[in-house]
Amino acid sequence: MKQMKFFIFIFFTITLYNCGNKAETNSTEKNTQIVDADLTLKGKDLFEGKGTCIACHKPTSKVIGPSIKEIATIYKKSNGNIIAFLKEESEPIVDKNQYEVMKTNFSITKKMSEEELKALEAYMLSFAD
Repeated sequence: MKQMKFFIFIFFTITLYNCGNKAETNSTEKNTQIVDADLTLKGKDLFEGKGTCIACHKPTSKVIGPSIKEIATIYKKSNGNIIAFLKEESEPIVDKNQYEVMKTNFSITKKMSEEELKALEAYMLSFAD
């Protein structure tokens, strides 16, 4: 009888422990999603405002430069680094013919903080396929 009680005690202890871990994981996932959404929203504000990116890049259509969707998809598939490009630390991988036009905007993006660049990247990558 003692062994049975001990077994039941262990079973319930393990069950309760696992339930607590699952709740903690879900909470962490929700917090990450909130942070990602905030970062993406900040990136959108930068893209359309301070960064002046919207003048040449539209979400799904090419204007002067390629669309955000095209840029994001190519960077995601090739494991490229948008931040390094915006800091002028890597070569263009999307539309190399437009690189000279884009160079004028590096004076803006190079002055952005690391947090701003991460937000800009998060916004752009939100369009990737």
